[in-house]
Amino acid sequence: MPRQHLLPALGLLTAATVWGIVWYPYRLLQEAGLSGSLASLVTYLVALVPVLILCGRDFLRQRDDRGWLMLVALATGWTNLAYVLAVIHGEIMRVLLLFYLAPLWTVFFSRLMLHERINHFGYLVMGLSLAGAYVMLARDGGLPLPTNFAEWMGLSAGLAFALANVLSRKLRAVATGVRSLWVFLGVVGIAALPVGFEGGALDALAGLGPGHWLILILVGLMLVLATFAVQYGLAHTPANQAIVILLSELVIAAIASHLLAHEVMAAREWLGGALIVAASLFSGRIHQHG
Repeated sequence: MPRQHLLPALGLLTAATVWGIVWYPYRLLQEAGLSGSLASLVTYLVALVPVLILCGRDFLRQRDDRGWLMLVALATGWTNLAYVLAVIHGEIMRVLLLFYLAPLWTVFFSRLMLHERINHFGYLVMGLSLAGAYVMLARDGGLPLPTNFAEWMGLSAGLAFALANVLSRKLRAVATGVRSLWVFLGVVGIAALPVGFEGGALDALAGLGPGHWLILILVGLMLVLATFAVQYGLAHTPANQAIVILLSELVIAAIASHLLAHEVMAAREWLGGALIVAASLFSGRIHQHG
């Protein structure tokens, strides 16, 4: 593979790997007494430091589109907080597959906000996504809805992720570093709200040992790496190729959840997951001609 294709692919694979395993350190932090909200707040505060150093000057110079960028910050803030809460409290693969319904929501948001018309692949994505969700979630003839807190968080994280992606396309003229900084500010702001209501944050942090502080710092640095890696990869890779690489997150998470959490998917979940993955594979072509 030529270098100009290899580096973007490695960037996307790096991001997929981070998101496929980051749930595990968050679970370790919860066992140490840190809530998902507090762990998110601290790790993204750690991440915010190098991003401010790298992108702070461009951020201050950015005058246009601040309203839209604030909406990006809110959407990505909720995406990351909801994702962390979901993977801490739920079954990893069910949460991730509900998150990967994002292409379905992207169809609606891109039509509403960008006035993009979908082709036949768009309708295929919608059909496969809905079928996959139905197979996974419908039980005993009931409505195909999430059944617990973690599943609702995973679903809402995918919805917010789709909104953030459509907004990022709308703001593609804004520098990547500026958008990335807004993302981290959004996560810090959203995570700070529940932490304020939970109470006991200082006591929880004071009770951490050096090993857990090391985890917090390493996770924060991993998040910086994943953010910039995925931004670079998406900017230099066709959408239909990028989604294939990003779907490796599911493979990595499946292996990690089996080895580290001893989770096993049922046949119904495999079938629903296969339909959702198929929808994601077609999602990179929903706005192409033909």
